[in-house]
Amino acid sequence: MAALPPLVLLAPIPMLLLAAVAAMQPGRRPGRLPQLAESAALLALVLAVAGVMQLLSAGPETIALGSGVGLFAFRLDAVSATMTLLVAFIGWVVVRYTRTYLDGEAREGAFHLSLLATLASTLLLVQSGSLLVLLLCFLAVGQGVRRLLLFYPERAEARRAATKFSIVWGVADAAVILAAGLLWTAFGTADLAALGQAASAGLPAAAQIAVGLLVLAAALKTAAVPLHGWLTEVMEAPTPVSAFLHAGIINAGGFLMIRVADLVQASPGAMAALVMLGGLTALFGALVMLTQSAVKTALAWSTVAQMGFMLLECGLGLWPLALLHLVAHSLYKAHAFLASGGAVQAVAAVRRPGPVAVPGLVAVGRAFALAILLYAAVAASFAMVVAPKSAQALALGAILIFGVAYLVAQGLADAAPRALTQRTALASLVAAVAYFGFQQVAEIFWGPHLPAPPSPGALEWALIVLAVLSFGLVAVAQALFPLWAHHPAAAGLRVHLANGLYLNAVLDRLIGGLRLARTH
Repeated sequence: MAALPPLVLLAPIPMLLLAAVAAMQPGRRPGRLPQLAESAALLALVLAVAGVMQLLSAGPETIALGSGVGLFAFRLDAVSATMTLLVAFIGWVVVRYTRTYLDGEAREGAFHLSLLATLASTLLLVQSGSLLVLLLCFLAVGQGVRRLLLFYPERAEARRAATKFSIVWGVADAAVILAAGLLWTAFGTADLAALGQAASAGLPAAAQIAVGLLVLAAALKTAAVPLHGWLTEVMEAPTPVSAFLHAGIINAGGFLMIRVADLVQASPGAMAALVMLGGLTALFGALVMLTQSAVKTALAWSTVAQMGFMLLECGLGLWPLALLHLVAHSLYKAHAFLASGGAVQAVAAVRRPGPVAVPGLVAVGRAFALAILLYAAVAASFAMVVAPKSAQALALGAILIFGVAYLVAQGLADAAPRALTQRTALASLVAAVAYFGFQQVAEIFWGPHLPAPPSPGALEWALIVLAVLSFGLVAVAQALFPLWAHHPAAAGLRVHLANGLYLNAVLDRLIGGLRLARTH
């Protein structure tokens, strides 16, 4: 124990106090609440930065009250400090944006109440050090998000999205509750750090089931296929809600996996499930995103794909890279949503490009060969200069380079000018160097605090090969799409993909969401 408690633990307090004030003054503009809310969010950010400084100077710290099942524990370590700083920064940006965005709204005070309370709950969630704190924070965040989604309760679509969110989030919470009971039964402790240490000796049957439930909860909270519909329908809520959801709340599932990484990695079945479900979600979300015409809907499907890829990273045991992915995705997605209002005007102002160079089969083959050769050269260089990378890291890099190969194919098309060919080849090289560079940065910051990737066995090798082949085939199909885009079958496929293969409609029928939208 440390004499001085972690300063980041104080970050939610100003927000909670102001939320209480907002609850007592829910009018159009309750005094100076909007300005005070921004100040409270900024203070939380300052405390988060101070927490990082405290971690660097004094090392990890834990504050614990109670014992047994009723243990209240909060932990300051590399993972919690990173997530607290991320949530505090995004929270401050969203609150600052909200101050102008909702100026004049009839229920402005009520919105600040829900937003501040949800932000505070999220800050506590990412600092949780025990099962009880984790559970209570998940429940509080769920209630806060539901209130935010229902800011316009007269909109049937908003009620439908809130209902879907409550069902999916509630099932995930139930899975976490069951998992917590099983982990207590298996290990006799509710401390998350102690559970991770106990996992090194192997998982008994109860713990194996618990880990499976935790993976299920993470999949639901990250909007994995097929229960992703709630995330793609939150556009009826104000834009700050979309930004906070897609850049903050959606990280809850990823944070859960990273926080219990030792437990998850001790279960090969759980790791395999993450690879398969994450890979499927990433591919599905990316394909559907390409068919969307609305800016915010395309961003929502992008989030589905990104969270699926993050689960894939967890399943491969690349925990530091998964954490870096969460941070990077949150920052760019928050900016994308808050700036989406001017996106249409910006696109319309751009001069229309000329004919696009369509690559043939030979050009696509050359492009993928060139991208892979450049990637192999960069990987070999990093192995000699820094250290050899794991098979999982090399496989993930190959998946990422497939996306760049699509650009290279454009540059190698017969009609492409030489300058375009040079730029696309350079893009492939830069992408490979950036991947290994950022991975090295993630290893330096978080590698010592998270499990190393396991040595792949037969199952792991099979999943790695399956993932690389799946993403490779989709990338090749995307590169060749201009050749068969005008075929009637392609038009029909585009319609089906634009509707998400109707998986969301199935959930609508199960919960009566379609009737709800028609009758109100």
